[in-house]
Amino acid sequence: MRFWVGAYAPDTGSAEGIGILQAGAPDEPGAGGPLGMVATAVAAPGSPSWVAVHPTASDIVYAAVEFDGTVQAYRRVGETRLTPLGRPVDAGAAVCHVAAAPDASFLVASCWGDGRVVRIDLDAEGRPSRPLIAAEAADPHGSGESAEGTVSTGARVSGAVVPDLAAAARALRAAAGEEFSHLIPAYDDTPETDAESEEAAAGDRVSRAHQAIFLPGGLVATTDMGFDLVRFWRSTPGGLRLVQEVVLPQGSGPRHGIWHPSGHLYVVTELSCEVFVLAADRAGRWQVRSGEPLLGTLDTDTAAELCASSDGSTLYAGVRGSDTVGVLSVRGAGEALQLTALAETGTHWPRHHVVVADTLLVAGQLAHEIVSLPLDARTGVPGRVRHRTPSPSPTRLLPMR
Repeated sequence: MRFWVGAYAPDTGSAEGIGILQAGAPDEPGAGGPLGMVATAVAAPGSPSWVAVHPTASDIVYAAVEFDGTVQAYRRVGETRLTPLGRPVDAGAAVCHVAAAPDASFLVASCWGDGRVVRIDLDAEGRPSRPLIAAEAADPHGSGESAEGTVSTGARVSGAVVPDLAAAARALRAAAGEEFSHLIPAYDDTPETDAESEEAAAGDRVSRAHQAIFLPGGLVATTDMGFDLVRFWRSTPGGLRLVQEVVLPQGSGPRHGIWHPSGHLYVVTELSCEVFVLAADRAGRWQVRSGEPLLGTLDTDTAAELCASSDGSTLYAGVRGSDTVGVLSVRGAGEALQLTALAETGTHWPRHHVVVADTLLVAGQLAHEIVSLPLDARTGVPGRVRHRTPSPSPTRLLPMR
């Protein structure tokens, strides 16, 4: 089986562009075989940190070229090459995610650097154009006071202690490198003066959109890590129309989510290392139903990716720092989660992971490698690393179709 590999290029990493990973034989449906990087499909020096595939044309791939601030479409040529399809489309600062609508009519790009959520039209050939910037997010915690259902730094969220945000931010800045560390907010305490304290408080919290998830019925959910929001939209000819926002605890940092067949949306929080369960009531209003902390993580840990097992019974949440993956069982009718294990990934800085049948593939960004771990057939818990291969600064693993 083969995978597209998003990565950080020489501006912040060591990849040349979008790579191709092979797990076992290329035509095998599983990913448990030996790993190897086959080729660089296309050079992209601006860091194609996230890639997505066209929903109906599997030969078209979209890349969020993070440090160019653009979205670029590519068409597959032969087995191992991509060629640009159209021109790059401006999205926003540090665009870190792109997703394609199920009907292939548009993309949604999320920008970590400036908080933009951008709808991008697709023509009949899959070529992107006409970016439309959605409404800006407002900080629901901007007053500095905890609103109902929220907590402040150092309090408990769903029974777990919120990590030291200053330490987590320092770890992220170290990983980002000198050139981009200034984009990550500081959470250090004890400013020198009251004026400086107020200025720091105002500057620390900025909008940081991170992902878009397409839900049934034409709804789009986006996460805002900086403002602790999950926002819900509908697409219109004039762009995305905001229909609702769900506020998560202050300082939690919602990063990525997945839609579950039970009708629930699961969201992993980068800073508080939790997984929240969201669901709509009979009137269609979304709300938080429950949350499960990834107990055993360190204060400086930051969660990254969330994915589900093939049958949807188990979730896997990657944690950078302690370099672990939380294993959560889906309980009841999907309204509750239970942490069953915190397993070692066997690599450093697990930026992204994906489950293929009985195998968990993990992109170790700072280890510059991809590893595979077998999943226990009964418990779903990952075992020791089975295979590994060098891969420069990997950030996204996308199965080829």
